[in-house]
Amino acid sequence: MKLGLIGYGAVALQALDALTAAVARPLDALVVLARPGRSSSAQEALLRLEGALAHEVIVVETIERLIAYGPRIVAEAAGQEAVRASGPALLAAGVDFLVVSAGALADRSVRDALDNASAAGGGRWECCAGAVGGLDILAAARLAGLEEVIYTSCKPPKAWIGTPAERIVDLASMSEATCFFEGDAASASRAYPQNANVAATIALAGAGFERTRVRLVADPASTRNVHVIRIRSACVDVTIDIAGHPAPGNPKTSLTTGYAMAANLLARLSKPVHDFKQ
Repeated sequence: MKLGLIGYGAVALQALDALTAAVARPLDALVVLARPGRSSSAQEALLRLEGALAHEVIVVETIERLIAYGPRIVAEAAGQEAVRASGPALLAAGVDFLVVSAGALADRSVRDALDNASAAGGGRWECCAGAVGGLDILAAARLAGLEEVIYTSCKPPKAWIGTPAERIVDLASMSEATCFFEGDAASASRAYPQNANVAATIALAGAGFERTRVRLVADPASTRNVHVIRIRSACVDVTIDIAGHPAPGNPKTSLTTGYAMAANLLARLSKPVHDFKQ
């Protein structure tokens, strides 16, 4: 069995370490797509996984070479552009595709490209839940009829450094929680691509990008990345409150994301349950 991966940053490495701890037997191969000229550094970062997670770790620099190795599924952990650039080719070749950078899906043309390639080639794509849970009840409520979905993301000020929030609030000296963005999930995903992947995931599972309301908050008293989903529907009213630890070295991302990616891959690799360590 072969697993493909796009990117080898902190989230990807966290997911791979979790997979290594969970599998009872190594996979046949891990095939990783790196940017042109970066294959040596990728090989160095991933070498420790050879023999533990997979018998062979292979680094390639083009999507064509990745496809040629025949992975069953390819997971993306390299940002929104990687979804646009690589997803359709994988799906058209019959390879399943796991999207972690869900914000790319706020663009209808990207979703259409993935759907069309899937229909043509047979590969299936899925969005990783990432930092949130409760999407099963949101999907059920969608079938019954959603009346309102409001997602609030509250993070420490440092998590919003390097985003448009810097032009709206003084992140360095703020003394109280401040909501600096209110709008729909599509706008949030485009404006805050590193922070609002959760908004896109919720929109896809529920009311869609235009009907999912998003609030983004910077809170100097917070030490967690807090995600609150409020759902009102014909079958259930529920509030989901999740306080995730920020990922080490990247406060924009919750530590949960890499583990969610690993859990999804464990399920999608379709191995019997006894093949995983208990």
